[in-house]
Amino acid sequence: MKLVSEHIILKTENLSIGYQSKKAQNVVASDIDIAIEKGKLVAVLGKNGIGKSTLLRTIAKVQKPLKGQVFINQKNIENINSLKLSKLLSLVLTERLPESQITVFELVALGRQPYTNWIDKLVPKDVEKINWALAQTEIEHLKDAFFYELSDGQLQRVLIARALAQDTELIILDEPTAHLDLHHTIKIFSLLKKLVEETSKTIILSSHEVNLSIQFADEMILFSENKIFTGTPPKLIEQNAFENLFPKDIINFNKELQQFVINRK
Repeated sequence: MKLVSEHIILKTENLSIGYQSKKAQNVVASDIDIAIEKGKLVAVLGKNGIGKSTLLRTIAKVQKPLKGQVFINQKNIENINSLKLSKLLSLVLTERLPESQITVFELVALGRQPYTNWIDKLVPKDVEKINWALAQTEIEHLKDAFFYELSDGQLQRVLIARALAQDTELIILDEPTAHLDLHHTIKIFSLLKKLVEETSKTIILSSHEVNLSIQFADEMILFSENKIFTGTPPKLIEQNAFENLFPKDIINFNKELQQFVINRK
């Protein structure tokens, strides 16, 4: 992932992530040095509790790093105010939305808040961006539906559309397929791959879907117990980076098949 600086949209230097209390620091992961190229689909992988979501929240300035720095387009995010950051980066978290009577169009329109005035009045350019986002995610037929009427798969597309309407170079998604069945999980991965190819945006997602990530992702950030690996799926397979990702008593990584398989002893 080390490329000429103008091609790098996101970079971390000597980054330590975790949680600070009054008495001590809880370090989740440290010495994270990554550089992500523009226009890539990047998957962040690792077992539960290893730091995937914490990394994404730190990159998005939702929580402070314990040490080190995060740069977007060569600018330290500590020096970027909230409004400017909202025009550079959009974030889709796994939290459930509160109940309301909001429609799909209105929910996607919330992505335009960084650009609307204090009364949130939509101008023609905003409406154009919203309709474009609905079209890109193939949910135009749902625009008048209430969001609580949607399936989990449909709602995930709406949240991605909201991020698209925000019109940022970088989109970060925390476990976007967490509540989906296999069919809809594959459809979301396919959608994200298409969006990267057609819009040249950079999309970073955390996931437990290792096999699908190997097939769809351009780059990976792989959390193991003692090391963080970065690179393309073929490079990481060659480095045996997947060998110790999960306990081997149930599943093993098959290099020939390029996927995890059930251990049938």
